[in-house]
Amino acid sequence: MLRIVLLVVVVILAVVIFRLTSRSATPAEGTSAPDFTLLSQEGSSVSLKDYRGKWVVLYFYPKDQTPGCTREAHNFQVDQPKYAERNAVVLGVSVDSVDSHKKFCAKEGLNFKLLADTDHKVSDAYGSLTNLGVVKFALRHTFLIDPKGNIAKVYTSVDPAKHSQEVLAELDALQKAGAKP
Repeated sequence: MLRIVLLVVVVILAVVIFRLTSRSATPAEGTSAPDFTLLSQEGSSVSLKDYRGKWVVLYFYPKDQTPGCTREAHNFQVDQPKYAERNAVVLGVSVDSVDSHKKFCAKEGLNFKLLADTDHKVSDAYGSLTNLGVVKFALRHTFLIDPKGNIAKVYTSVDPAKHSQEVLAELDALQKAGAKP
């Protein structure tokens, strides 16, 4: 009987580990960014191709109105003028709904676009979807996309407290290196 219980436990653990580790590969730097169209908190469609000619900071985050996500969003909000100076836009993506994004933006005073990936396709295409069986959410990843639509930098280890400054510094370095539009 003990062997059967141990076998069942091992099988369950194997399934859980597989689900936790099975996600699409993160697109590599230098490759074309996967295109998408999602709804923003305003209910309007937003496509990556709409931003050709601009730098795009495409950041994925787990959940609206959670401490780390709120801090990260606030820092991107405070730095909006700095991004505009660098011909860059910030787009946030999570699997939350348009309504959730709308409430989050209203409560936190956010005026950049948050995109609702409710069918998880964009998060998956960017290798940023975690599947915990019943619950799916976006990992905290960021992709800096150049004006031609190519991935210039990938961040898979993000500290919400200093990430915006980190992205701005990388954007400056890339633009000085001649990666301007």
